[in-house]
Formats: sequence, structure tokens, C-alpha cells
Amino acid sequence: MIYLDYAANTPASEAVLHRFIECEQAYPMNPNSNNLLAKEGKQRLEQAKEQIAEALAVQPQELIFTSSGTESNNLAIKGIAKEYGARKKHIITSFLEHSSVLGPIGALEKDGYDIEYVEINNEGQVDIAHLKELLREDTLMVALCQVDSEVGIVQDIESIGQVIKENSSALFHVDGTQAVGKLFQSLKYVDSYTFAGHKIYGLNGSACLVLKENVMIEPLHHGGLSISPYRSGTPSLGLIDSLACALSEMNQKMKEQYQYVQALNKALRSFFNTFDCIRINSTNQSVPFILNITIKGIQAESVKDQLSQHNIYVSTKSACSAPLSPSRAVFALTKDKKGARSTLRISLSHWTTKSELEQFQSAFKRIVSEGHKE
Repeated sequence: MIYLDYAANTPASEAVLHRFIECEQAYPMNPNSNNLLAKEGKQRLEQAKEQIAEALAVQPQELIFTSSGTESNNLAIKGIAKEYGARKKHIITSFLEHSSVLGPIGALEKDGYDIEYVEINNEGQVDIAHLKELLREDTLMVALCQVDSEVGIVQDIESIGQVIKENSSALFHVDGTQAVGKLFQSLKYVDSYTFAGHKIYGLNGSACLVLKENVMIEPLHHGGLSISPYRSGTPSLGLIDSLACALSEMNQKMKEQYQYVQALNKALRSFFNTFDCIRINSTNQSVPFILNITIKGIQAESVKDQLSQHNIYVSTKSACSAPLSPSRAVFALTKDKKGARSTLRISLSHWTTKSELEQFQSAFKRIVSEGHKE
């Protein structure tokens, strides 16, 4: 199998699996219980929190553990709106956002919130001048991704956050799901930040919301003790501990892994540039882990399906996107709706080998060549 869909989901590393199993077997109890073993488990949990907090340069008490990036984004966006929305009902976002950001924002729009979309430049980055124009006295929050999941464009969240703080009292929510473990992130001007274990070789079901101490939110669920007043329920010690392990592993080798994938991306770009029917949508401001292309004259969905017959797996869009719809991110960047309907996303990893890419290129070239003959 040649797996090139790492932006959708990553396999759990051996160290993560070992940590999870070891923790689950050693501490089968609820960390909130009042027996001696529970106290030992609570210490293990606190150590995991400190490990994650140190990696993100935040405080342990600012961490809220959830089941997914979707839950984290919903908890932050809806929670902020319910807590502060009586006075402020203006929200700024972009068309590059994941559905777990645009979904809750769309729900808030139905409830009477005023939603505006900041423009992006030719490289896909937020137009700072337009952002300044959009900021108002009643702006509740700005919600943006650090790296978008379809084209891989990186936003300078520190510069954006500084502009927000200098020109308004709005809160800044950042979806860091595609960024954590790949890029350094300064959360100096960020009020809430989300990431998920299944994007960093951790386990599905493990995720986190960073909520700065000066920010309050209305919980989505009530009742039941936990480790945070904002998210009730029995804490999963094994998932939290394995999340700390996954993040630590990624951060330790972040630079060398980035450089390795960058070389793979460069080779893949050179390959795609040999086709007249292909446009590379990922820009110079995209992370090397994601390479998005538009294929002209052939349905990308067909190319994806034919690749899978060769045991090669890619995607056309984000796994959470609506089927058969154009890529919102590609359309926002290119203004080409037809091209946005025929995109292929190849997402790379430090686990990807040069041999795998060579096999992908061979199969891809044959499929595209045969497709244009028909």
C-alpha cells in the first residue's frame, strides 16, 4: 500500500501505541476517583498536561481535552459566542477554513450573528489591510486556520493576532490541526487553539483545545466532573498520555522531518510541471506536507479511484468536505469553479519514501495519459 493521504489521518506510531496500552493497563480507574491508584493516575495525567503545555508554550491549566478537532472548534466558537455574544455579534473568518470551523459559524449566522469573510492574496494569505477594515467595535472573534487542510497555505498567526489586538477587542481563534508538529506556533496573540492526535501519529479520539486563562466559554455539555469546568466527562488518561507522546515525538524531529518532506514536495512539483493539463494550486506559502493540483480534461475523482486500484491512496479534498462539491479553498484562491471541482490532494509524510513517490508517478502518468486518449 502507498498511502498519500496523511492530511486526512496519520497512522499511530509504535511509541504512541505502546504508551496508550501501558497506561490503560496500569491505570484502569477514573483519575478523579479518591483511591490511591487514582491519585497515581492523576499524577500521570498532570505530567502529560505539563508535557503538552511545554511543547505549545502555554499553561497546563489552559488545556481542555476533547475527542476531535471538530469538537474543539465547536466548543471554542460556540462557547465564546454564548459567553460574549449578548454584546458582540460580528465574526470574521475566511473561505479557507475547515468545515468544523465554518459549520459552527454558519449555525451562529442562523442565530443572528453577522459573518464576514476576509480576503486572501494571490498566495492565499490573509489580506491584512482588509482584515483591519473588517474589524469593528462589535467584532466578537476572528476564526482562522494556521494551515488550511486542502491547499496547505500557512497563515502568520502571530502577525495576524497582533493586528487583531491592536485594532479591536476581538478574540482570536486558530485551528492548528494541520500545523501542530510541523511548524512552530507562537500563541502569544491567540485566545483559543485546537489540534488533534490523529494528525500527528497519535490516536483517533484524542484532541485538545487551548483556552487562554483570560477567556471564558459556555460549556457545550453540563454535569459530570472532569479536569476542566468547560468539558465534563471522565477523562481518558490513556488518550491524553498518548497525545503527549505523539506531540513530543513530532516536536523532537520537526526540523529534519520538514526538510525531508520539503525535498519530496520539490520532486513532486517538478513531476507535475511536466504536464500541460495540470495546475499546481498549492502556493509558495503552502507547507510541503500538502500538494494540491487541478487536473484539466479528466475528472480527479476518476484518477483517485484508478490510483486506488493500484493500491495508491490520495484524496480529492478534505475528508470532511461535502462530496461532489467544488473545493472551497481552491475556488477562493483561483476563482476557477470548474478547476475547483477537479482537484487532487497529495499529502506527504516523513514516512513517505522516494520509492513510493516513484511508483505513484508511474501510475499517475499512465492514468492521465490514457484518460486524455479517451
